[in-house]
Amino acid sequence: MSHISKMELEITSLLDLKEACQRLGLTFCENQKTYKWYGTWVGDSPLPEGITTEELGKCSHAIKVPECAYEIGVVQRGSKYILLWDSWSSGGLELKIGKDAGILKQAYSVQRIKREAMLKRYRISEQKIEKGIRLVLCR
Repeated sequence: MSHISKMELEITSLLDLKEACQRLGLTFCENQKTYKWYGTWVGDSPLPEGITTEELGKCSHAIKVPECAYEIGVVQRGSKYILLWDSWSSGGLELKIGKDAGILKQAYSVQRIKREAMLKRYRISEQKIEKGIRLVLCR
């Protein structure tokens, strides 16, 4: 079955997304025009807002996740990107990137914050905590 989800995070920097993927051991596949998913929309859940059935499986880039049958589609929308993925359990993605893609969202956010902080000449320290990562910025 298909359950296409849109990651509720606006991607503004492909560089930071690539670095987040590297950090998590994922492979960013530049210019890959399709992503693996169930392959057929069965209509058992709503489509993500702004996505049509004709667009499913199509992307600008893709992300391969080790040991998963499905992939994440990186879909360009103007100057920004959205991430689409089939969250059905047989694809294995939720186990690797977290519920609602929380692990990938956090990794992208960390990379984005670190890049902006460096541009503003902040010192950055990163600490692993029980629920994820803590960033400390200092002048």
